[in-house]
Amino acid sequence: MTATKTTAERHDGAVRADRAERADRAARAQADPVLTIEDFSVDYLGERVTHAVKHVSLTLGRGEILGLAGESGCGKSTLAYGVNRLLKPPAKIVSGRAVFHSREGTAFDLGLLEGEDLRAFRWDRISMVFQGAMNSLNPVITVQAQLEDIFRTHRPEMGRKERRERSGDLLERVGVDRSRLRSFAHELSGGMRQRVMIAMAMALGPQVMIMDEPTTALDVVVQREILREITRLREELGFAVVFITHDLPLLLEISDRIAVMREGEIVELGDAVDLYTNPQDDYTKQLLASFPSLTGARGDFIRTGEDATTTGTTSATAPPARATPTATATATEENR
Repeated sequence: MTATKTTAERHDGAVRADRAERADRAARAQADPVLTIEDFSVDYLGERVTHAVKHVSLTLGRGEILGLAGESGCGKSTLAYGVNRLLKPPAKIVSGRAVFHSREGTAFDLGLLEGEDLRAFRWDRISMVFQGAMNSLNPVITVQAQLEDIFRTHRPEMGRKERRERSGDLLERVGVDRSRLRSFAHELSGGMRQRVMIAMAMALGPQVMIMDEPTTALDVVVQREILREITRLREELGFAVVFITHDLPLLLEISDRIAVMREGEIVELGDAVDLYTNPQDDYTKQLLASFPSLTGARGDFIRTGEDATTTGTTSATAPPARATPTATATATEENR
């Protein structure tokens, strides 16, 4: 009994320490922003205008992991692409701005960057791990050639030997042996390919990394390893992360703060632990309730979204897709 109590006390102490550390990091991040997004809106133009992102305002602190959660089609990726100036027609930024604050004290309005300045900025200051990155490696050239191409393009003064050394160092930093430099994409596991993509994104030492569903299609063991690497690299190198996913429990594990997005709008933003223990928005509550618990009474296999207080069924609820199939299709189109 004593041993069990001691173990429980140690666990509670670790939880309290983790919560305090996250809260402190979030507070410090707010005081030292690296990226501010102000009243940001994106439309898809056509016969019918689609309002994909609606007046979003966010602040990303230096060294912070900010989670961006929401169901598929809510506008998460469109927001990320818009901030990084990667949107193509018919998408158009219709209001707001994104400002990058460098460690040196210089502020850059990303909407004013053009041409070579914009291309260099994307890799030097802000980089991105794209959705489906596991399948983004070029299948006909080696990992080394793809890593060295970054240095050859953005660091033309770097010699061949230094490029090779830096490429090997990058692989080792993300947990891949440097002997894999000679490998092709098909010779790597899914987790290794994802690590290579993360290595490419951090090649030039960016201060912000935007990760769009970086663990999609990975099994849970590899997923946890990738999350551990991201956290370790953040602490080691000091970059900030915008982590985009529909997997809210995953964000609760890795994030300092979480923004919940629905229909192109931020409906709740707060400390990760507070959002889990005391969510304010009904949609956030429904998202949290949609994931099954490993403890407690067993509820219905199919979650109806009905409240236990009125129906006598399980209190677990699923995020309401929409009232009708027609409404669901419309919502998806409006927030792709």
